[in-house]
Amino acid sequence: MHLYDQQHIKIYNSLSGQKEPFKSITEGYVGMYVCGPTVYSNVHLGNVRTFMSFDMVFRYLKHLGYKVRYVRNITDAGHLENDADAGEDKITKKARLEQIEPMEVVQRYTVDFHNILSIFNFLPPSIEPTATGHIIEQIELISTIIKNGFAYEVNGSVYFDVHKFNETNDYGKLSKRKLDDLIHNTRELDGQSDKKNPQDFALWKKAEPQHIMRWPSPWSDGFPGWHLECTAMSTKYLGDRFDIHGGGMDLKFPHHECEIAQNEAAKGQSPVNYWMHANMLHLNGQRMSKSTGNTVNPDELLSGDNKFFSKAYSPSVIRFFNAQSSYRSVLDLTDDGLLASEKGFHRLMDAINLLDSISSTSTSTLNVSEWKQNCYDAMNDDFNSPILIAHLFDAAKYINQIKDGKASITSEDLKLLKQTMYAFTFDVLGLQNESKKESGTDKLSAAVDILIKLRQEARANKDFALSDKIRDELAEAGIQLKDGKEGTTFTTN
Repeated sequence: MHLYDQQHIKIYNSLSGQKEPFKSITEGYVGMYVCGPTVYSNVHLGNVRTFMSFDMVFRYLKHLGYKVRYVRNITDAGHLENDADAGEDKITKKARLEQIEPMEVVQRYTVDFHNILSIFNFLPPSIEPTATGHIIEQIELISTIIKNGFAYEVNGSVYFDVHKFNETNDYGKLSKRKLDDLIHNTRELDGQSDKKNPQDFALWKKAEPQHIMRWPSPWSDGFPGWHLECTAMSTKYLGDRFDIHGGGMDLKFPHHECEIAQNEAAKGQSPVNYWMHANMLHLNGQRMSKSTGNTVNPDELLSGDNKFFSKAYSPSVIRFFNAQSSYRSVLDLTDDGLLASEKGFHRLMDAINLLDSISSTSTSTLNVSEWKQNCYDAMNDDFNSPILIAHLFDAAKYINQIKDGKASITSEDLKLLKQTMYAFTFDVLGLQNESKKESGTDKLSAAVDILIKLRQEARANKDFALSDKIRDELAEAGIQLKDGKEGTTFTTN
């Protein structure tokens, strides 16, 4: 018997607006798709929060014994500025500004994305498809939607006919928006004259002469619409209907709404059983914004090189801070909050480190089996990591009482306590025991590795002043960097 037969999860389904018992389409298997990054810049800390939440979901489902196919895409074409149907492709714009090939932009920021997620101890997805690798599937999908009467071609571009679709379907059911309200609140914009209605969205865009990224299609040399990419990739690898689709709250409309419409128009059925949305990350009580300067990158948070925080914070402390809030809640990133999380994280690790040194007795003063089930109950309730952490702190308090001779535990319960603490702390929450992992030279190596990665990214971004500064200041501290064919290594004086 698997754990998933004994533990019954409830998931808050954005489509129904309530928690629903989770039942996978195929027993023992889960198909999960999460919208990945558009790789035209360094990964945003808000995106990291979203992916961190779904990494925890992935980890818990695997812990329960499910065989999970986790698909998280890379958007490397077709995502226009301001999520619109007009304007310039974000990747093409970056390539034009830096006078490099679009795929150089894609490669640079895909590497950055993977580096950051590796630092935060993410599990890699089962499949990481790219939009440019699935142009054929997208063209076939458009052809099917046109054939079914829900799209039209104008001057080489193809648009989804939202009004025609809404005659027999419910466009807006995920975001709880009515088409009549959307019509009322829509103003005519330049570049939308080809559309029958402003609410229609692009499935294929004809490329202007200056547009670098383009592919041949039955309608024109052009590129796919952003919404279409996820529909094509999710159904290719997970089937026409799959278990979980996740992403940030900001993607609910129009991106996910359009995904549902495309699937229903092409396949005649809704694609997903459970829609999950992670909420936003704020900084000091306000939304993060590049235009106002109220933003911080993951690198800056890890290195302490920023104007918002008093010190650098480790990846596990940041993960712990994230897990202390529900994935569906707005999370406010503050220095006080991170300092408190750092103290709590070390208190938890100190208790776990005591587990190897405490002695068992003939009786237990804690019902460990009941406590263990409380941990499962928390995660079963829509992955309620804050409540799970509260139970882990209950155990930490108990461990310290045993050490001080104020509580007792049998050898069997001690084994169960240790197994459960390790499972939820390290396997499910994805934390790392830094006091063990990074003692002595290991701690120095981990710190220098982070600086080496920051230097590599600075060089990739042609910020040679920062790259040289990292190398020179490490040299002043007695740490010499050596660049070679196999990468950068270091020695200490």
